[in-house]
Amino acid sequence: MNTSFVQSLALAHQHTPASLPGPAFCAFAERLLQLLFPERAERPLPNADAVAAHLQELQTDLAHLLSNVTLTQPAAAVASTFIDRLPAIRVLLLQDARAIVDADPAAQGLEEVIASYPGFYAISMHRFAHALHQLGVPRVPRLLSEYAHARTGIDIHPGARIGPSFCIDHGTGIVIGETAIIGAYVQIFQGVTLGALSVAKHLANIKRHPTIEDHVVVYAGATILGGSTVVGSHSIIGGNVWLTESVPSHSRVYHRAQIHVTRSEDPTADITFSI
Repeated sequence: MNTSFVQSLALAHQHTPASLPGPAFCAFAERLLQLLFPERAERPLPNADAVAAHLQELQTDLAHLLSNVTLTQPAAAVASTFIDRLPAIRVLLLQDARAIVDADPAAQGLEEVIASYPGFYAISMHRFAHALHQLGVPRVPRLLSEYAHARTGIDIHPGARIGPSFCIDHGTGIVIGETAIIGAYVQIFQGVTLGALSVAKHLANIKRHPTIEDHVVVYAGATILGGSTVVGSHSIIGGNVWLTESVPSHSRVYHRAQIHVTRSEDPTADITFSI
């Protein structure tokens, strides 16, 4: 056995802070989602007293979990403030669910979206994580965002600011960076990236990700980069567009590909596609 290697590992273990109870925080977020939306719960609560008791229990549990985190204020105070923000968070999430129903012809109603749509789930976890991020809680918001990322394929940094009535359609492969700002009634399809032009570490404290104004649709595979890039309201960004500069409101931005399809007159011959 390499003694120096063992000693170096021992030092690393001795000087590493205790890990967060990640599964417990994720379980807390799941319980919170089930309380806010009984469509996701195995058994709805019977009355207001039961709801109040469950809220108090969640607040107590959150305060206990946050005692494992280095905070600038008491864990109990942070937990209380977070619980106080739940009415506003639920209103936002109901608006998000309604936006998904209105935008997706396949959606059969709010109950289906809330219970089963990965876009709604990812948005929910983001709004929880963002609230904790705003309260200055370290590490935990990113833990929740990565938990949702693993479950849905949707990667939203907890620092991203997202307005009401946000619709994620399908969602797989979406990436939304830390300093992105998204307005109201925005619809984003799978494979969209709202990213940074540069990932240099010294730029960490500036706005690196784009701003998407109200009533914008961003279709599948589009990439929008840069902190100074603004997509004006009521614009449409087409599929596979690569955008690194601002566009005014009511813009239509499309990627034009030259596609040629040829086919032999013999239907049994090979079909050749040239793209």
